[in-house]
Amino acid sequence: MTSVPHPVSGALRAPHAFELAIFDCDGVLVDSESIAIRVDQRVLADLGWELGLEEIVESFVGKSEEHFVAEIERHLGIRLDADWEEKYQHWYRTAFERDLVAVDGIGEALAGLQLPHCVASSGTHAKMQRTLGQTGLLPRFEGRIFSASEVARGKPAPDLFLHAAGSLGIKPAGCAVVEDSVFGVQAARAAGMHVFAYGGGVTPADRLAGPGTTVFGHMNELPDLIAAGRP
Repeated sequence: MTSVPHPVSGALRAPHAFELAIFDCDGVLVDSESIAIRVDQRVLADLGWELGLEEIVESFVGKSEEHFVAEIERHLGIRLDADWEEKYQHWYRTAFERDLVAVDGIGEALAGLQLPHCVASSGTHAKMQRTLGQTGLLPRFEGRIFSASEVARGKPAPDLFLHAAGSLGIKPAGCAVVEDSVFGVQAARAAGMHVFAYGGGVTPADRLAGPGTTVFGHMNELPDLIAAGRP
């Protein structure tokens, strides 16, 4: 197990200081959620399941691709072929290549952090390599990227966040999680980690509020919030 040294000396650290910031990817690092749900809507309609954008946010944002497939099969009462996604990959690829950018202010926020940070996402490693690469954020996280494909249960189970923290030698109480989805926030709470919930995305801020959670509206607020330590 590799430990992650804290760059700030103990004398300067705030009480209950965090030792690691764990970032979700979609909607937190890359502004992908609004793009993905629009394409998801087209895919679902093509398969025979008409859903509104808000319904897609409620049902799928923050969860794994395996959950997406399982819900399609359950609702439509069908078994999707192993290669069912191939028909739709160019829809996603075209939309992302055209519209994907980093979340506003995230580059400055990452530069302002005074502690190690990693990514723990419901997305696959291949997807994160593409999206983080396209937005120029990949070098900030090389070697510290974790996917739900590595654990038994995806969000809202705590497995992924616990896996990321354990891999980097940090106890849950020392972790700050930055999330933008209801399922992600629930996962962080279940892991015993404090959540900084980004309310500037597709999920309404009031849906993210709750115990062990600090809701904020812009990434320029994040470095100071994390530096202040666990409330």
